[in-house]
Amino acid sequence: MKVIDLTHTISEVMPVYPGTEPPKLETANTYEKDGFRETLLTMFSHTGTHMDSPSHVFPGDYMTLDAFPAEQFVGQALVIDCTDLKEGDRIAMDRIMQVKELADQADYLLFRMGWDTRWGQETYYNDYPYITDEVAQYMIDSKKKGVGLDVIGLDPIQDELLILHHKVLGTNRFVIIENLCNLDKVGKDLFLFCALPLKFANSDGAPIRAIAILD
Repeated sequence: MKVIDLTHTISEVMPVYPGTEPPKLETANTYEKDGFRETLLTMFSHTGTHMDSPSHVFPGDYMTLDAFPAEQFVGQALVIDCTDLKEGDRIAMDRIMQVKELADQADYLLFRMGWDTRWGQETYYNDYPYITDEVAQYMIDSKKKGVGLDVIGLDPIQDELLILHHKVLGTNRFVIIENLCNLDKVGKDLFLFCALPLKFANSDGAPIRAIAILD
């Protein structure tokens, strides 16, 4: 068994969504003073490699992450290679059709743009490729548990209406995972994917530790 970490490390100098404050990691207790070390973490719920719940964009009775059963966060995943696309290109259904037999079996589709190599650089916020409405509909119709990407958002960064978020999260049974990394290391076949969010009450989103488990 091989385990691959798909998670960026949280730090005070990490990229955050424009307009969001970066996390703070403050020393709360020290070995010298208290006999142990403890850190006070202050951060937004959508920091780093994280998961969006339906309640992120919908009020009322829409699902929060803590309300999902744990099985929502584990399943078979497939990486869709989109690294040949240029900034601002769309990820169309032809990407799915090339691997449709495997894609149909997957619980999660993970789109790899290679953007994790830009982590910590200003270009991380550039016009990354994003999925078409048709791809979003395919994921809904095939009853995926969620979608993952190695970019900062499912929607283009200029879209303040978050149209794609509303489309997939409106099913109230779907999650979005953003800011993944190392998707180049898992190969072209299905693998076991675990993306466990921090469990806190009424969570609209949460940082996760995402891993791939390969046989």
